[in-house]
Amino acid sequence: MNEIKRPRINWLDFLWLLFLAGLVLLPPVMEPHKQVILLGFGLAQICEGWVVRQLPARGAAYVVLIKIGLATLLVSHTGEISINSSYWPIFFLPAVTAAEYFAPWATLLWTILASAAYCSPLYLDPEVRDLEKTAESYELLAIRVLFFFLAAMVVNRYVTESRRLTLQYQETAETLAETNRLLEQAQAEARRSERLAALGQLSAGLAHEIRNPLGVIKGSAEMLSQKLGESNPLAAELADYVLTETNRLSALVTRFLDFARPLHADLTPGDIAAVLDRALNDVAQLWKGPPVRVEQEYQSNLPPVELDEGLCEQAFVNIIQNAYDAMGTDNGGVLRVAAQKARRSIRERDNVDGVEVRITDSGPGIPPELREQIFNPFVTTKKSGVGLGLSIVSKIVDGHHGFVRIEDAAGVSSDGQKGSGASFVMFFPIAGDTKPAQERRHMVIS
Repeated sequence: MNEIKRPRINWLDFLWLLFLAGLVLLPPVMEPHKQVILLGFGLAQICEGWVVRQLPARGAAYVVLIKIGLATLLVSHTGEISINSSYWPIFFLPAVTAAEYFAPWATLLWTILASAAYCSPLYLDPEVRDLEKTAESYELLAIRVLFFFLAAMVVNRYVTESRRLTLQYQETAETLAETNRLLEQAQAEARRSERLAALGQLSAGLAHEIRNPLGVIKGSAEMLSQKLGESNPLAAELADYVLTETNRLSALVTRFLDFARPLHADLTPGDIAAVLDRALNDVAQLWKGPPVRVEQEYQSNLPPVELDEGLCEQAFVNIIQNAYDAMGTDNGGVLRVAAQKARRSIRERDNVDGVEVRITDSGPGIPPELREQIFNPFVTTKKSGVGLGLSIVSKIVDGHHGFVRIEDAAGVSSDGQKGSGASFVMFFPIAGDTKPAQERRHMVIS
């Protein structure tokens, strides 16, 4: 049964009550059974929606059965010979009600039951059974029964078509909502790409302008340190400070250049699980903080994806290192790395097959107000961070025709319970599902 949801107060129900009130005023007026039965019809009509809502599986069937029973009683009390009662059209009510709630075949079965109830005096009432029946009587009875079926199927066709259009409108609305969501996502990515391009150009220009003076300062500091030697320990110490800070600034300028320059990705089919293992090993070997337990969940038979192993490893190392740093302020934590086959929508393409990598830590997490900005340059939650690591990760993943995002899913604490950590999700399309072959092998990430 395909249920039709009706409003709690239906103005048509009150219209039905007016029609029933008109029947109350028609003869036989002084027949108490008739008035009580019509009152029952009115109550059934008013309570119909409530019954269907309370009993979604059987409510409509109960309503139709009640109306068939009331119609049978009304006809039997409004005529000397019940089957000839002028109130016989009351059987349209259960037939139409069944057409409103049930599918076509079920509507036919309910109409057959209503027709059998109308014709029941022919084989249940001795007075009617003993009467002489003519061919014209049977023809008239057949015409009435056929009208029951005609009304039921006309109403059912209208209800079925209305239901189909409603579902179509719902599907269209869902499609439009999804299209709007993808459009907003594409616009956000376009704006972010424009900001990245502008900041990249600015960073490249500043880095080149800063690098030359830094080279002069570094060289001068080295010469001062060599010349002064033991003759002036204070000046030598200050020269060493200048040299140390110059090296730190030089490393920072190198990070700017890494962010600004196009990354040339050599895309070849590869095993992403092996790249993840190398990245985990690289970070673990250099980690000097509290212990971190690593849980790896790789789905078996992962398909190869188009990737540049060096760049992907760099992206994984950045995210894993951030996770270690986030858990390094307390007593360590749990880092969960999962990889599984998935199908996702990427920009204007739907249902792209690939591998989803999820890296979840049990650290303090990322504040909600920063989640939309965390992949922008110079946005960081670290006190000593520059805010370029995740921007570079975003560029690398974009160049692999995938995406990276932060999900609302909570991390895992050291005792296995849910925490407030960060969860980074990256998606990489499978080999052969990114670009045409002639465009795939060498990709420039700008």
